[in-house]
Amino acid sequence: MPEPIRQHRSAVLLVSCPDRKGLVAAISDFVFRHNGNILHADEHRDFESGLFLMRVEFDPSDIDVSREEFLRLFEAMAVKFDMTWRFADSAVRPRMAILVSQQDHCLADLLYRHQSGELDCEVPLIISNHAGTARLAEFHGIPFFHLPVTSENKLTVEQQQISLIRERRCDFIVLARYMQILSNAFVEAFPNRIINIHHSFLPAFAGARPYHQAFERGVKLIGASSHYVTEVLDDGPIIEQDVARISHRDSVEDLVQKGRDLEKVVLSRAVRWHVESRILLYGNKTVVFD
Repeated sequence: MPEPIRQHRSAVLLVSCPDRKGLVAAISDFVFRHNGNILHADEHRDFESGLFLMRVEFDPSDIDVSREEFLRLFEAMAVKFDMTWRFADSAVRPRMAILVSQQDHCLADLLYRHQSGELDCEVPLIISNHAGTARLAEFHGIPFFHLPVTSENKLTVEQQQISLIRERRCDFIVLARYMQILSNAFVEAFPNRIINIHHSFLPAFAGARPYHQAFERGVKLIGASSHYVTEVLDDGPIIEQDVARISHRDSVEDLVQKGRDLEKVVLSRAVRWHVESRILLYGNKTVVFD
């Protein structure tokens, strides 16, 4: 398997705090004073909440202190401005666990994008409640775990899943059409670190056979939404959405095909933005920086 194409090293600071004067100057000056070279900077002010949100990407090659000291000094400044913040270094590749059921279109797309270098992360394991995607995992050289789920063993299987994910030090989880509802305990074990793909503009056409429901309603648009998972089903912060136009000439099979295409693209965008530390959550919303 060819090695993924790696990008030049960079580091990212993601910051949110109450809005006040001087925040951009303070953050930019901090990076400058420690010999960092800012590559991209973007900010957003949410006037309703009074929050300031910022993403700063910089070259850390010539930083004049250790990583630990840099973070310690930034924390001292963060306290002054009441900042919530996190730091990401592209030299440390995020580790992504994938959960999947029988439909493999999202899984295949993610693995192709990972192999090609579009998703700069590690994939330490794939977990499925069906055996059908084992060959796809084997082709990409990724460990595969088949853990069938029934109503009787669901909680036991979830504990096995959590143990596997933690043993392999995964940073986040992607539900690539994993057709099981996660328990609150599972979600609480990985807060804001589970990404799902939903087959509509949330919350329309919930439940089984969504494309048949859409066909019966004569819809003119179908959509897909990717969001972080919370304890409330399909109600987490939305990361990305997209739509496709539908004609009266389209059959149910046409809707399913167009829907699958949407799901793949929307999920891959959300995963890439998460990997690249472009997403900031606040309340039940996200800001996705360019």
